[in-house]
Amino acid sequence: MDVDVDRRAPQRSVSVPFQPPRDLTVGYVYSSEMTSHFNPRGHQEAPERITRIWQAIVDEKYNTKMQWLPIRPVTKAEALLVHSQTTWDLIEAYQYMSEQQIVDSEAYYEQLSLYVMPGTTRAARLSCGGVIEACLAVARGRLRKVFAICRPPGHHAEPDQSMGFCFFNNVAVATRVVQELTPIKRILILDWDVHHGNGTQRTFNDDPSVLYISLHRYEGGNFYPCGEFGGMTSCGEGSGLGFSVNIPWPEKGMGDPDYIHAFQRIVMPIAMEFAPELVIISAGFDAALGDELGECKVSPAGYAHMTHMLSGLAGGRLVVALEGGYNLNATMNSALAVTKVILGEAPDPLPPMHASETATETVYLVAKEQSKYWKNIDANSCEPREGNYFVPTLILITEVLQAHRAHYLYKNYKMMQVPLLGFLQNPFAGQVICTPDLFENKTLVVLAHEFGNLRLELESAMTCDLNLERSYLLDFTKELMRWINGEGYALLDVNLYPKPFTSRLSNKKNSERYDDTTALLTYLWDNYIHLSGAKKVVFIGHGPACQPLMNLIDARFNSINRYVKAVVQVVGFAKVPVTPKKDEFRSWYAKCSCVLLSANHHILRPEALHSIKKHGVLCPIEELQPVRIVMKGLPAIQAFIKAQLEKPI
Repeated sequence: MDVDVDRRAPQRSVSVPFQPPRDLTVGYVYSSEMTSHFNPRGHQEAPERITRIWQAIVDEKYNTKMQWLPIRPVTKAEALLVHSQTTWDLIEAYQYMSEQQIVDSEAYYEQLSLYVMPGTTRAARLSCGGVIEACLAVARGRLRKVFAICRPPGHHAEPDQSMGFCFFNNVAVATRVVQELTPIKRILILDWDVHHGNGTQRTFNDDPSVLYISLHRYEGGNFYPCGEFGGMTSCGEGSGLGFSVNIPWPEKGMGDPDYIHAFQRIVMPIAMEFAPELVIISAGFDAALGDELGECKVSPAGYAHMTHMLSGLAGGRLVVALEGGYNLNATMNSALAVTKVILGEAPDPLPPMHASETATETVYLVAKEQSKYWKNIDANSCEPREGNYFVPTLILITEVLQAHRAHYLYKNYKMMQVPLLGFLQNPFAGQVICTPDLFENKTLVVLAHEFGNLRLELESAMTCDLNLERSYLLDFTKELMRWINGEGYALLDVNLYPKPFTSRLSNKKNSERYDDTTALLTYLWDNYIHLSGAKKVVFIGHGPACQPLMNLIDARFNSINRYVKAVVQVVGFAKVPVTPKKDEFRSWYAKCSCVLLSANHHILRPEALHSIKKHGVLCPIEELQPVRIVMKGLPAIQAFIKAQLEKPI
């Protein structure tokens, strides 16, 4: 039996302000009208996702303890707070589609992971409007907590594009409406759906008033929605830098211990520092044990404990908005466990447990990234430890490797440290070295890398082999130095990995934070490279150092295009090669660039071939491990540089 409303709840005129009974502080939003969106041939995003949840709540009589909230469709004005006019018009047009139009457009919508039909418009507008009403009821103090049992979901829907089973971004629109109509401005969106909420992060990527935190299966950007946007270094932009927090699981099978560990180490410390006035959970249950799409192992008790922790924020103001979840039993049981918690019951106990090695390593890496923006995050306390072993005196292995490398380069090539001035001294002291002929040689090679950042060069940070990593770094340097020396070129070696705890922490807004690595390269160009006698310059960027090199090209293009004859990028398996930002610089870049990457790199897939045209020579290497990619690709790098330097000036 599909019940739409709590029959005990009195109906009200639209002209009468909504006043819930005083003894009810928890509400729900539900309507069977949202089942009007369905695929006749069957689909994971099916109407039963909400009807089963609702029936379970009725069977447990939880609906008698909750206030029914009237549902209504999102208005155009509300939707346009997030979405484009084109998106609104397209969704409105679905209700008028003929059967033939549906058939003809099926292939197009399948590539967006969507299906459409005349009932889609009504369901999508109600789903979005339902989440809005839930959030307004809590924001205005009418209720303390609300469960919005709504579909279709929303967190994949971007401002200009519906996708991934989602049409309107329900939570994003509701957030904007709350900020427009109530005094509440500072909002936390916690997204535990197994997929990254690309649409939600995109909406608030530059907005410091909304903290977006997502825990999701990532797999190096190869799990839907794919790409680097859901990676741990995707932290927002402009004034919103630091207000997007991604906890990207590198593999399937993550369970309760892993999620609880991430909550205790990352989610709650950041949330406490942010101090939200309202918490919205994008509650996808596709990380639940038994969900064939998510393939993770979160139990109903696990979801209950996460809800319980979040309930302590914002004075208890909490909205749970349904997102994904495609195993009907797992979704129903997980939603029921969350409902119990928001009604005030204690979560079911969890057994003794500890987080997996994969989870502790991921959380540690996220902590290192987020400690740049949040004082409550202490990366050292998150560092994985074996057993109870503890070293009271911390000596960073990066410093040992750097000292060894500096000694090796001086002993064999007489390379010397380049003096730095100002704020660059502390983070980069001893990390810029050059051959003695820097100012006399007519050919100069600039090698930019992040030596010492052990995680960045690995195929997987979860299978880190220190001996392999150390061998890779030193052997790659030795081979390259030997070749450069043999060719008679000068070398400027730049380690862009700043010493821990020495990067500047600006008191200014995030939008005014200074990029120290780009500043270092710009300083070296202005004070050394440009003033040297070199007529031919070669840039080699390794891993994360490629982006600062591109920033330098954008900043000093008028002089760089006269002297730089070759730009080489060596990227890992998951990194995307970068290009100059300005279109007028890209034609020059395409003529003198070479990119070394794995033959299995995702930009070489047919659907991403448009990205390849931006680069000059691509050298796919039939290897998966970066250590072997680099070593196998050295001859190609050498041949490309020689060919570029032989061209007339």
